[in-house]
Amino acid sequence: MELFERMAALRREGQSFALATVIARQAPVSAHLGDRAIVFPDGRMEGFIGGACSREIIRQQALDVLRARHGRLVSIRPDASGSIESSAEHVVVPMSCASEGAVDVYVEPFVEARRLIVVGATPVAEALTRLARSMDYDVWRLVDAREQRDVTAAAAPIGATVATLDALETILREGAARGGEQAVVVASQGHYDEEALESILKSGASYIGLVASRKRGAMVRAHLEERGVAGAAAVRMPAGLDLGARTPAEVALSILAEIVQARPSGAPMQEAAPTAPVEATSAEGRAVDPVCGMSVTIASARHTANVDGVLYYFCCATCRTRFLQDPQPYRVHT
Repeated sequence: MELFERMAALRREGQSFALATVIARQAPVSAHLGDRAIVFPDGRMEGFIGGACSREIIRQQALDVLRARHGRLVSIRPDASGSIESSAEHVVVPMSCASEGAVDVYVEPFVEARRLIVVGATPVAEALTRLARSMDYDVWRLVDAREQRDVTAAAAPIGATVATLDALETILREGAARGGEQAVVVASQGHYDEEALESILKSGASYIGLVASRKRGAMVRAHLEERGVAGAAAVRMPAGLDLGARTPAEVALSILAEIVQARPSGAPMQEAAPTAPVEATSAEGRAVDPVCGMSVTIASARHTANVDGVLYYFCCATCRTRFLQDPQPYRVHT
């Protein structure tokens, strides 16, 4: 009951998390049927779903599930290279720990609605708000203070939130802290495009689009670059897929289609980690355990070994010991 109360509290607070539940096991493993753990977007874990190897595997799989926003069955097997193949809904991962047991864990995401921030008081902004709300987006309208009253009258009945431009950076920071995805579309028809984009480009939003002609978009991009604003090249100008849209509703449809295409609900799953020799380190602060192929966070890695000037990272002490006993099959050759 404590775990379910904790989940209910997290939902009330608007926090995203994944719930991992042990649904099958084959001894010897330390997990039992029904063991559960909560995994947060920053990788923190509360609860118990097994020993060191299983724990790290589930941590990484839970982070993938949160990004993909779809549940996944994770089978941890000593014979993972056998006939069972991984798919988007069922991932098979090798168990490299000494116990050589097996466990199945279902990982389920509990995520807040995607946030869409629409900047501007224009027909396209209005149409985009209505369409996005029909798709259960958490929509915020950001407008000049003089426009707020008129925009609120249309936004309130459909559940969209309206705020003024001076709150833009605060709203973006709050959204980033929630750990969810944020898409931002500027559709002010030139009234405050540049001002808004300077703030938006600092936010790390997953999608940033500008509703403008190609000529106008080029002028906005040049202005941002002249001011030294980083990331101006990443802004979609003009926003939306080329669907031949003409009306505001059609333009809104093309923009949402591009947002879905850029960050689809079913993000491609990561391939099952290889067991063949691999590079010791990878991008974005992660490394690959050369023994079992698991992804390891470099900053928090507890098990490492330096061999011939190459630093290797391991998910657990067992993999490190196995590597040091005979490094040759796993080493990075330079």
